[in-house]
Amino acid sequence: MALLQPPSGLIVSVQAPPGSPLRDPEVIAAMAEASLRNGASGVRLESPEHIGAVRRRCPEALIVGLWKRTTPGSPVYITPGWEEIQAVWAAGADVVAVDATERPRPSGVSLEELIARADHHLGAPLMADVDSVANGLEAARLGCRWVGTTLYGYTEATTSSRPPAWDLLAPLRQQLPQSTALICEGGIASPEQAARALLLGADAVVVGTAITGVDLQVSAYARALN
Repeated sequence: MALLQPPSGLIVSVQAPPGSPLRDPEVIAAMAEASLRNGASGVRLESPEHIGAVRRRCPEALIVGLWKRTTPGSPVYITPGWEEIQAVWAAGADVVAVDATERPRPSGVSLEELIARADHHLGAPLMADVDSVANGLEAARLGCRWVGTTLYGYTEATTSSRPPAWDLLAPLRQQLPQSTALICEGGIASPEQAARALLLGADAVVVGTAITGVDLQVSAYARALN
C-alpha cells in the first residue's frame, strides 16, 4: 500500500459496468496504470478483485477502494457493511470509500459503528461518500478522513439535484476540519470543471465516466448519431 498523503489533483475512477468486457481485472489494471502514468495522483476502484489486480501491477499507487453490493431492504450499496470494508482493505486499498448518507444500512448497523470498527480493528482510513453538507460534517465528526460529494444527486433526498455538487464544496471546506480532505466526485465532465472544483475548495477531483467510461461514452455518441 502507498503511504497515505493528503490527496491532490486528479483521481481517476477506473470502473466498468456489469457485462462489459472492460470488467476484466487485467484491463482495469491497464487503464489504472495508464491513468497514473499520465498524471493521475490516484485511482478509485470497485471490488476486491480489481483492487488486487491494480495493487499487483502498480504497487505504489494510491488506491481508493470500494465494493458495490446490494442488500434487500437497504438502498446503501457502496461498501455497505463490515464484511465489505474488511475485503476492500485486505485487497490493498489505501482508503476505503463507504456510503455515509443517513439512509438505513443493511442489518441496521450504524455508520458510527462501522467507522469505529474500521479504525480500531484495521486502522483503515475511510472516505465518506455523501449527498449533503450535513452528512459530510457528520461523517468527519465520526472519524472519516476524506469526505466526497459522490452521492449528490443519487439519493432519494437529492433526486432533484444534478451533479457536480458545486453548492456543497464551499460550505464543506469552510466547516470541515482542515485535516479532512474534501473530494469532488460526480458529474465532472471536462478539465475546466475539474479546475473549478479545486477553486471552490476541493483538495482533489474524482473523474470516472468522462475518462474511463468507454461503454457509456460510446453508447451516448451512438444514440445521438442514430
